[in-house]
Amino acid sequence: MRILVRGAVAAALAAAVLTGCGGEKESSGKPAATPTQASSEASEKASGAPVAEGGNTVGAAGSACPLPVAFTTADKWKAKAIKLDGTALDALAKQGPFTMACEIDAKPAGNIGFLRAWTSTAKGGTPRAALEAFVTADKNASKAAYTEIKAGSLPATEVVYETYSKLLDESKQEHALAVITPSGAVVLHLGGMDTDEHKEMLPAYELAKKSLRATSQ
Repeated sequence: MRILVRGAVAAALAAAVLTGCGGEKESSGKPAATPTQASSEASEKASGAPVAEGGNTVGAAGSACPLPVAFTTADKWKAKAIKLDGTALDALAKQGPFTMACEIDAKPAGNIGFLRAWTSTAKGGTPRAALEAFVTADKNASKAAYTEIKAGSLPATEVVYETYSKLLDESKQEHALAVITPSGAVVLHLGGMDTDEHKEMLPAYELAKKSLRATSQ
C-alpha cells in the first residue's frame, strides 16, 4: 500500500538517484554467546529489528558488486554495481571521501529504499573517524549517535542519525556502519523513503551487518 501512496514521490526521487552507473541463562541449555554474537544481538535489540532471511552474497569475487567486504543480502533485494560515467550525475555517488560502489534495491521485496556500500581508498584510520567523515559530509544530517560494535567478525562503528528531506518536508532516520579493510574504509548505509520505510528495512541491514566479512580484494 505504501508503494502505491508514495509512488509519485518515489518517481521524483528516482530521477535524482544514481543507479546502475547492505539473555538466556546457561541453565537453559543454550551455549554462551561469543563476543561477536553478543555485539550483534545487542545492536539488534537496540534497533528493535530482527534479522531478515538471506538471499544472495554481495561483495565476493563474481558477485554483482565485488567489494573489500562481503555480506548476505535479504531475500529478493537486488544488487547493482555503480558505474561512474564522467557526467554531472557522478556527484550523487560521492559523499566526503567515499564513493558509492554498490546499491541494493529493496523494491523487489516491497519497500522503497536502498542498502548502499560506499568505499574509500584512504588507508588506515579508525571506523569511527571514517564514519564521521561520511556523516558530516551530508549537510542535512543531524542527531548522530555513534556506537562501537562488531560487524560480523570485524571491528566497526555504527551510527543512527536523521536527515531532513526537502521533498517530503520531514526528517527521517538513517543507519550506517563503517569498517576498515586493507583496501580502505567501507561504509554500509541504509536510508529509505521515510522513517517507516527505514524501520521496515532494518532486518535487511541487520542481516548484512551480522554476515559482514573481509574479502581478498
